[in-house]
Amino acid sequence: MKIVHIANFYGPKSGGIRTTLHELGKGYKARGHEFTYIVPGNGFFCEETVHGKKITVPSVVLPFSGGYRIIRNNKDVKKLLITLKPDALEISDRFTLSGVGLWAKKRNIHTVVFSHETLSGLVKSILGFRFEKLVNWHNTRLASRFNNVIATTAFASREFESIKVKNLVNIPLGVDLETFSPKLRNTTMRNELLKGQEVLLIHLGRMSPEKNPQNSILALIELRKRGVNARLIYVGMGPMFAKLKKLAEGQPVTFLGYIVDRNKLAEIMACADVSIAPGPIETFCLAALESLASGTPVVASATSAVGEFLMLDSKNPVGAVADNNPHAFADAINRVLELKNSQPDLQQKCHHQAENFPWSSTLMMMLRLHGAGREVTALHRNLRAA
Repeated sequence: MKIVHIANFYGPKSGGIRTTLHELGKGYKARGHEFTYIVPGNGFFCEETVHGKKITVPSVVLPFSGGYRIIRNNKDVKKLLITLKPDALEISDRFTLSGVGLWAKKRNIHTVVFSHETLSGLVKSILGFRFEKLVNWHNTRLASRFNNVIATTAFASREFESIKVKNLVNIPLGVDLETFSPKLRNTTMRNELLKGQEVLLIHLGRMSPEKNPQNSILALIELRKRGVNARLIYVGMGPMFAKLKKLAEGQPVTFLGYIVDRNKLAEIMACADVSIAPGPIETFCLAALESLASGTPVVASATSAVGEFLMLDSKNPVGAVADNNPHAFADAINRVLELKNSQPDLQQKCHHQAENFPWSSTLMMMLRLHGAGREVTALHRNLRAA
């Protein structure tokens, strides 16, 4: 089967979308399928990678995004699809690429779009109020342009379920259980990261307003007022870097920037006591799941999807959720630290929970959705330009 994935907001320092693309491509190839991914860049390039064939097309920088790019001309993308003749098309961008989905659907290519964000949450974070008519109109239109809309959590599904979208499919993303492991916890590295403090907190994520990154620093300040000798390690970059750097002045905060080496990142994650995920509208948050796989419990926003995989209603939770303010996050971090002190096996419990989200399961569901193993119609071979 020939599978093509088109994604905006993909780049050297992008997080979840980049990881998702690479893991899907690597998995598809391992199962004998042909995978091509089309992403924005400075010009037109084509190269073979371990994840599949990578085609970079001209793009423009999205203002105030910290360097994120979007593909400049969808006509070029359609011409590529005519040449590539895919059996299945995956799209990661519900805004500028939905027209490509409709174009492909009309030509009998099986099309799916990933809902990587909640539009209702984005609208509220930008405008300060819910614009339900606009959100419902957009989501109805989006669903009509693809064979399936993929939501990765129940949280991501809600805005589509509320308008009774029939082609909605829930497929959780996965985690690399070989790269991320509690076995990587390193006393020497931990002491280097702590720099004399006793509790190591970590924040992994993009520094952008909709993710509320300031709450991790403000929670640290609150904890230190309460006598918790903690240090915060911040991994990531984004448009709020200067603002966060200023907010952290005089506080034990270490900014490590974006870490390309995932093995090094996994070691750092395994050294932490608590991972903070303050984003209020996260629809999955791969960094939180990678933290669990590393044996590190997670404190997340109560309004995001992350709580869905923290086992909050069980006798063995692997984290906590908090209201979207620094005091609530400090309270939740304290609860998790107490849990960690009372349960020496919490690291293993975190990893065991992450084992419920292998990429192999994601790949199996995706291939089943695409109809792998069934005869693929040849009608779409007769493609024509838009």
